[in-house]
Amino acid sequence: MQKKFLWLVLGLYLVSAIGSFGAFSYFVPTTTMRTSESATTDDVEEPTLLASLLTINPSDPRDQACPLNGAYYTQQERAAWEKRRPLAVMIENSPDARPQSGLSQADVMFEVMAEGGVTRFMGIFYCGVQANDTILAPVRSARTYFVDYASGFNLPLYVHVGGANLDGPADALGQISQYGWALENDLNQFSIGYPTFVRNGDRLKGKEVATEHTMQSSTELLWEVADERSWTNLSPERKIGRKVVAPEEWSAGFTPWTFSDEAVDSGSVTKIAYEFWTGFDQFAVEWQYDTATNMYQRVMAGEPHIDLNSGKQIAAANVVVLLTTEKGPINELKHMLYTTTGTGKALIFHNGEAITAKWNKKTRESQLRFTDSAGKDVPLARGLTWISIVDTTTEVTY
Repeated sequence: MQKKFLWLVLGLYLVSAIGSFGAFSYFVPTTTMRTSESATTDDVEEPTLLASLLTINPSDPRDQACPLNGAYYTQQERAAWEKRRPLAVMIENSPDARPQSGLSQADVMFEVMAEGGVTRFMGIFYCGVQANDTILAPVRSARTYFVDYASGFNLPLYVHVGGANLDGPADALGQISQYGWALENDLNQFSIGYPTFVRNGDRLKGKEVATEHTMQSSTELLWEVADERSWTNLSPERKIGRKVVAPEEWSAGFTPWTFSDEAVDSGSVTKIAYEFWTGFDQFAVEWQYDTATNMYQRVMAGEPHIDLNSGKQIAAANVVVLLTTEKGPINELKHMLYTTTGTGKALIFHNGEAITAKWNKKTRESQLRFTDSAGKDVPLARGLTWISIVDTTTEVTY
């Protein structure tokens, strides 16, 4: 009898193992691409971390401006992004989480010092990821100041793994619920799980990584969840308290920043450097201007900051250093607060030039804008805009 029982247990284990492997194979797509359906073994490209979605004809004109950063794309890519709303994704920046996956494909990037002296990113992904399903990692938890900046993009899909939830002004999860985002445009891993989110401890080969720095997702997996919730370019009709909110186009009322197409001579500002906190060298940032591309190459902790997806150094068309009031730590978990509304000083770098400007954000839901002394928008270069938020006492050298 005991032997029959053991055989039964063994049989159930094998069925479970085979079923689990089959489910994993089904839900996790391969990232190896072929040049055509009938490709031979010799035609198979090297494995890549980007899975192709759109076949873009190289001769197609790139004349469709991205509403977020002004970069030009094809009509095919525009047709894809117009059916969606942007993703606002929280990404970790601890040393053991580097290199991250997907940072260079963001249209806009926010960078802020979080608790413990570790900076964190929030990437706004929209136009630049339509041609390829882009891996995003490591995804991390929500913070109130990032929620504030995300709010300026008209209910984007806010992607995170849990978040700060102590009572008080740093209660990001409480605010998300209060704003009517929960289980709607809020894509919290706690309510979604596998296969949209997966712990990938092997993302950085040969490197020991803390478990909390292993969460991975991708742009297409996240947009699939949004489709299931009917959060496309149009939001579904929803109820906040007693108020019924009609469907809304995410871009309704959204005014893009001003972008310049004028040919300019490269300026003399070839290097920008700043620390978020003095002495925290692992998070010190430097940008080096490349005159050939009119882009600023990012250096962090003294080394080129690489995107794992491409293996290339991250580069930005605009580097914005936004100076504001920093407060904290304010509780036992060392949470920080930043003044995100009102106005203050900003330094804008593009085309080798440095511009002293003002940042303006009237309310949480207002767009962040950059203006000159006359109150007019400062024209930006087209391409990735990287915004580092620092305290007003921060020294920026250039």
